[in-house]
Amino acid sequence: MTSLAFLPRATSKSCPSPIARADFCRAGPARRLLATPSSMDRISIAAPRPHAATVDVPGDKSISHRALLLSAIAHGSSRIANLNLGADVQATADALRSLGVPVEQAAQQTLVITGVSELRDPSATLDCGNSGTTMRLLTGLIAGRVNAVLDGDASLRRRPMERVAAPLRTMGAEVATTQGKPPIRMRRSPSPLRGALFSMDHASAQVKSALLFAGLRAQGDTVVVEPEQTRDHTERMLRAMGAPIVVADREIHIKAGSLRALGDFEVPGDFSAAFFFIAGAAVLVGADVTIRNVGVNPTRIAALDIVRAMGVDVTLLSERSTYGEPVADIRVRGGAVLRGVDVPAALVPNLIDEIPALCALAAFAQGTFSVRSAAELRVKESDRIATTAGLLRSFGVAAEEAADGLIVQGGRTLSAPPSVQTHGDHRIGMSAAILAAGARVPLLIEDAACIATSFPEFERTWRLAFGPHMEW
Repeated sequence: MTSLAFLPRATSKSCPSPIARADFCRAGPARRLLATPSSMDRISIAAPRPHAATVDVPGDKSISHRALLLSAIAHGSSRIANLNLGADVQATADALRSLGVPVEQAAQQTLVITGVSELRDPSATLDCGNSGTTMRLLTGLIAGRVNAVLDGDASLRRRPMERVAAPLRTMGAEVATTQGKPPIRMRRSPSPLRGALFSMDHASAQVKSALLFAGLRAQGDTVVVEPEQTRDHTERMLRAMGAPIVVADREIHIKAGSLRALGDFEVPGDFSAAFFFIAGAAVLVGADVTIRNVGVNPTRIAALDIVRAMGVDVTLLSERSTYGEPVADIRVRGGAVLRGVDVPAALVPNLIDEIPALCALAAFAQGTFSVRSAAELRVKESDRIATTAGLLRSFGVAAEEAADGLIVQGGRTLSAPPSVQTHGDHRIGMSAAILAAGARVPLLIEDAACIATSFPEFERTWRLAFGPHMEW
């Protein structure tokens, strides 16, 4: 493997006060434009008071990343509204600035990105923070274009990156990982990348997207064949931006080509964020919660099929489309009798992010709930198989780990702990709120700053949906 020298790593400063007391943190990169999430380490969840409520969730993280990255290399300017304000998307925006892309703030949650024909070498390491999406997609976008080092926090440094680096090398990119993990070192290629055929061993929307991004500047066809269909936000956005892309079932073809700017684009609400409220309402008798303007892309909502099979009363309202992305309001009414199910392996790639919340929901179902073929959970922000099982057990739920999934025996009376740890994983912390809602108890979520990576306003939104704030 090629050995490449490190660039100097950028230093960062911590924000002196949470976002609740400031418009945004200006102590980080000089041109930071998105709001910085709260640095609070605790979230307090009150015992629920079920009622009718309507709430909003943050812009979709997956779509936010892709809109920023593709707008950076498009012709013209894109005004992107309702961006996810979490730290993950902030990492992508900061990386683009470091690569010479003009990124300006037009309003809260709105950025204007002016595309560039050439990216510049960054003067310091591109810090991807805790965001695997930033690192993997950015690796594909800049392959062959610049000299750069991509790094992240301790959690991201444990995540596998050869699954992206190896196929990019096949295309002629000079990419080196550190024993298969970050940091990633990249060099500008003296000649254009070459298109190639990739039959993927594992379903991964991030790897697929990285290869399609690289294919936009490769000679010949780049073809990606998926073993199972994964979320297709990249394909939809590339098509909307005029890319030469053809999708035939699980086979995607792309050629080198230019992109037109998105113009005015509004990011739909994040389904994965909405799902915590779907599950929270489902376990609470008397709850009637509507989540507005949620992206309901068919490759993202397999979890809806599962909760319907479990007996949840959930309805899609006001269905519409924006730039090829389906959007709807989601209404959930609690109190239905729930039953455990076996999650089909074919659905797992399109509900991988919802598995901790599904397991929390399963705690209140009669019978056995099982999910397998989900070994990818072992290498997320935490080992989500272990941390989900530990969370369930802390509430008295019978949960068994498998090498590639979990088995949950529902129907027991829960005995809630006074507090839980997130283990640095936002989805574990938010799944704990579901368990507390179903048990009708207050809960203190410790080590909660990680929740800001995807949902900076989680505590306030949960309070609106399920009850008043409790002071601890």
